[in-house]
Amino acid sequence: MCALRLFQVVRFMSAFANEAAYDLWAESYPPLPHNPLMRAEQEAVLAMCPDVAGRRVLDLACGSGRYGLLLQQRGAALVVGSDLSAGMLTRAPLAHRVRADMLNLPFAAASFDVIVSGLAVGHAPSLDAWMAEAARVLAPGGQLVYSDFHPAAARAGMTRSFTDAAGQRHELLHALHDPDAHLAAAWRAGLVLEASREVCVGRELCEPFTGSEAFYARWNGLAVVLAMRLVKP
Repeated sequence: MCALRLFQVVRFMSAFANEAAYDLWAESYPPLPHNPLMRAEQEAVLAMCPDVAGRRVLDLACGSGRYGLLLQQRGAALVVGSDLSAGMLTRAPLAHRVRADMLNLPFAAASFDVIVSGLAVGHAPSLDAWMAEAARVLAPGGQLVYSDFHPAAARAGMTRSFTDAAGQRHELLHALHDPDAHLAAAWRAGLVLEASREVCVGRELCEPFTGSEAFYARWNGLAVVLAMRLVKP
């Protein structure tokens, strides 16, 4: 794997354009972490996940359903995968799949005990709206565990992108949300921080790949993923 393929990958300028991009990407997007960054991100998220046995779980912006599948295997009583991309949903190996905008979920209040969302919140135009909607469908005592691409990585020049089957490179629109902005949005939504982690190059992200020596020398110590666990009192 080329080092730049971890992050770099024609620019989409709206949420709907991102949806079209993910529909294109779905053809080659497996329900598992398929590069070193995703594997490091998943390890951080799962380390913060609560026990889901017997609980109702939402895989929010599930993509191909990698988290939903893992939480299903961990004994969740119900796992629902929700995503705006119809293409991605067809790839998700989940019994319950709902096509929906993550800012306008078609679920009653307090429908889930745990919400997990991987690398999706940066696609939300409003962090406050995203956090409020997650809090609405979360039951009291429930937990929201999610990850986001770290703004430090974007400011350093890394981008979210992929190459489609025709060899066309697509860069996805991604908002920058600083850690303090996450905390402020959580507070306004009535959620409380329980834990947070950063995935940094050369520390959590240290898996070798083609070109990794130069990559790690250039970006050593840079935070590339932020992961958080919030609780609804």
